[in-house]
Amino acid sequence: MMGEEVTLYAIPMSLYSGRARSYLIKAGIPYREITPTTAHYRDQVLPKAGHRQGIPTLELTSGEVIRDGAAIVDHFETANGNSFSPDSPRQRIVSLMFDVIGAEGLLRPAMHYRWNFPEQNLDFLRVGFQSMVPPNLDREQVAEKMMNNMRGACQAFGAVPDTFDLVESLYERLLTSLDAHFKEYPYLLGGKPCIGDFGMIAPLYAHLGRDPKPLALMQSKAIQLFRWVERMNRPEPDIGEYENQLLEYLPNDEVPDTLVAVLQHIAIDFVPETLAAADFINHWLEDQQDMQSGTAAERGVGLSEIEIEGVTVRPLVQPYRFYLLSRVQQAFDELSQSDQQAVSGLLEQCDMRSLLDARLTRQIGRHNNLEVWL
Repeated sequence: MMGEEVTLYAIPMSLYSGRARSYLIKAGIPYREITPTTAHYRDQVLPKAGHRQGIPTLELTSGEVIRDGAAIVDHFETANGNSFSPDSPRQRIVSLMFDVIGAEGLLRPAMHYRWNFPEQNLDFLRVGFQSMVPPNLDREQVAEKMMNNMRGACQAFGAVPDTFDLVESLYERLLTSLDAHFKEYPYLLGGKPCIGDFGMIAPLYAHLGRDPKPLALMQSKAIQLFRWVERMNRPEPDIGEYENQLLEYLPNDEVPDTLVAVLQHIAIDFVPETLAAADFINHWLEDQQDMQSGTAAERGVGLSEIEIEGVTVRPLVQPYRFYLLSRVQQAFDELSQSDQQAVSGLLEQCDMRSLLDARLTRQIGRHNNLEVWL
């Protein structure tokens, strides 16, 4: 698709920007990427973005503003006939599940490998954070404050010294399973990217496929995965090394064994963390009876506690995870009974069937570019 150039307010090191940027590239949508430091962004774009300085934020030529990577992808998928959304039931649910995993399920390794290796990463990160500071301010001082805030967020996601070995063990096993998959297939579900690919590129590019420490790890231990990271940031299919050159999803609603293995591994910590978060939020909601419809859903409401492979992890509980997961659940609910059985069987095999029932007692929607409680 070609059209008028849109403006993407983003930076290369931003995790969530990676999802929107990759989508624009693969969809052939002309765009100009600008750091959100201009007077126009402050005065014209930010008010339309709910006054939330989150990136990515997109400005259309009409002046309409869309904040959040998922919303940006949704906008163009709706306009373009859902060209990156598989039609078949198992592939559709898997694609949406990987979108949740990419946006929420890999934050712990993404933050750990960014912030807990200062010898390798610190100079690189300073340059990136200083680029986010308007030139009229003290860039070094403001950037240092921003970096300290993000170090705190790293700890809030559960990446603390007691969990370092667990985080690294789980991530290196993930590298192995993803590498095995991309050795056989250029994208998650075959010869073209799906919504899940765009979700996964968010952590696997900006943090884990770009910061010096994790980039070196990926290039040495998961070369096929690194090729996928390159592929997701190029407009052409970039699948020359594969025997199958068809630019389409796998036939017959196939979800290959290599991808089932990836999901089985991710389930080790993603499933218990999600179930614990749902329970935490539902108890929290019991104490929020006076919360009005339309109240902004904050990104964190407390810390849960889970045990993963004998290690206690206390991650931040984020309602946004369930804004995305509800899309998986809604898509499942809309399936026929026979298709639901097929999807349930697949998710059971992936150790993820319980996520279909991890539902909040109050839904989250969007209003004026903010996630809000309905």
